Amino acid sequence: MSFFFKSSPRPKWSPAELARVTKESFLALDTSTSAKAHEEVEKNIQSIRQMLSGDGELEPNEDHVSQLTLEICKEDVIALFIHKLPTLVWDARKDLVYCWSILLRQNIDSHYCCVEYLESHLELLDFLVVCYNNKEIALNCGSMLRECIKYPTLAKCILESNSFELFFKYVELPTFDIASDALATFKDLLTKNETTVSQFLISHYDQFFELYEKLLTSPNYVTRRQSLKILSDFLLEVQNSQTMKRYIQEVRYLKIMMALLKVFVANPNKPRPIIDFLVENREELLIALQKLPASKGEEDDQVEEEKGLIIEEIETISSLSKANK
Repeated sequence: MSFFFKSSPRPKWSPAELARVTKESFLALDTSTSAKAHEEVEKNIQSIRQMLSGDGELEPNEDHVSQLTLEICKEDVIALFIHKLPTLVWDARKDLVYCWSILLRQNIDSHYCCVEYLESHLELLDFLVVCYNNKEIALNCGSMLRECIKYPTLAKCILESNSFELFFKYVELPTFDIASDALATFKDLLTKNETTVSQFLISHYDQFFELYEKLLTSPNYVTRRQSLKILSDFLLEVQNSQTMKRYIQEVRYLKIMMALLKVFVANPNKPRPIIDFLVENREELLIALQKLPASKGEEDDQVEEEKGLIIEEIETISSLSKANK
């Protein structure tokens, strides 16, 4: 009566065979641009997707998933995924990006094989960053980068790479959807791995904030607003208290810091971390504000007025906090 039960069909290829034929089909694109060559690549990517995630009726075979992940790294298919991305059609790129997230999270014998592969081939991360310049694949590369950023070691590699500085240009690209995607990746880099970001900001303080100041003073209002929001997000992290204290005492960042503090204190529903920060750093904040030189002129009069309001609000918050203890 076994015919009543649906058994898992034998896969067309074993994981090792699938990795090998995929590699061969990608390499074939170097010598052939025919529709047939591209069709072969697309079919292989679909087969990888099916082996990794199942076919909608059957769950994926965990052993096959692990074996395929190992073989894809062993055969350098990971590198081909990235380098051949610009040659693929939209559907193939979509399937590849889907497979990418599954492959990265495969933990085999306590090793994230694909993550470790990328750690040993940092030029691939640089390639993904640079591809924001390619309108056809920018959004695909952005998705792949954000998957990479979920892993602290890869986030650290991107932050410390020469290509990281490109994000300060990408967030102001004229193509809105690409600029928005780059901003999302930029934000993840600065907010998703607190310890990694904290260490990066301490060791690259001057270089980073000189670049960041350009975003905060951009002629583009949206860039200024979003950059200020991201700045408040990562500076408020407990791990970044050392960087925050240094930043608030920088005279050159006076107007930026005033705007940042204004955002903090003007929020009627301040999150607990903001209140804690303002209370714990009350003395440093007040000293920094009170040391600011007196200003003249209409615009500077406004700065003086805002400074007074900020000082008053910080004092009020501190007093209320003490009363509630």
